[in-house]
Amino acid sequence: MAPTSLCCISKTVCVMGSSTQFGSSLIIRLLEKGFIVHAAIQNHGDEVELMSICDKKRLKVFCLDLFDYHSIIDALKGCSCLFYSFEPPKDHSTIYDEYMAEIEVRAAHNVLEACAQIDTIEKVIFTSSATAIIWGFDDKKSSSHVDLDEKHWSDINFCRKYKLWYALSKTLAEKTAWGLAMDRGINMVSINSGLLMDHDLNIKNPYLKGAKEMYENGVFVSVDVDFLVDAHICVYEDVSSYGRYLCFNHSINTIDDAINLANKLSPLPSSPPSFEKDSKIIQQRISNKKLNKIMIKKIDGCKIDI
Repeated sequence: MAPTSLCCISKTVCVMGSSTQFGSSLIIRLLEKGFIVHAAIQNHGDEVELMSICDKKRLKVFCLDLFDYHSIIDALKGCSCLFYSFEPPKDHSTIYDEYMAEIEVRAAHNVLEACAQIDTIEKVIFTSSATAIIWGFDDKKSSSHVDLDEKHWSDINFCRKYKLWYALSKTLAEKTAWGLAMDRGINMVSINSGLLMDHDLNIKNPYLKGAKEMYENGVFVSVDVDFLVDAHICVYEDVSSYGRYLCFNHSINTIDDAINLANKLSPLPSSPPSFEKDSKIIQQRISNKKLNKIMIKKIDGCKIDI
């Protein structure tokens, strides 16, 4: 591992999870900023689309198998940073069930172990989820409402009990990554994203399991692709970034918000959300102050182009 004082000097980075809209948007932004990008993809054929929209001179495409240590190493060689977001392997179902947690944990373990072996890696940006933070906190018995933030973790037993498999997978995978990062001395930052509002958003999105409860508890949040990209680059370029960052730029806390989200889902729900039609605003109980602070510093200091 390179010393943290050298962070962000190298201009070669790796993006794992390149086949998604977020992944390709991140790659494009990094290329625009002058980086050389190693795009690690799992599905053959995706490289054609990537090469058609990106600067071929500074984009290198690598075939990735998250269970093949050597393919991970090959993609990471010569890179100063890894931007990692999990995609289910091509030969596995994309449906989140009780077995997906094991797959995602194994993938996180393999990737962080590989990072520990690459001397040039200075920082790892690990994309996680707000669902690794929000589940299992019942403050209805308490007289005071406490905002959930980066200090909180979803309760694993709660997730298992209510079959919140997506939240369980994200929680266990992120905890695995943090355990390895601390053990191996890896400079890691995690970004815990709200519901990603990309063109693939549909009613089967596993993040939406428990949507009614998230809404009622004031922790239903979403994030635009461009904002999520900005957040990733910001925490990479800021040498003072550390720990976890909740990332969202919209809170779904009114009936109109819920209906607008339902209308964006594909296919459309057969019936509208089962919330009472009123003008009540649900008190937001989740905070992204930590990320906002570093993003404002970025804007004030003109550290990255927008």
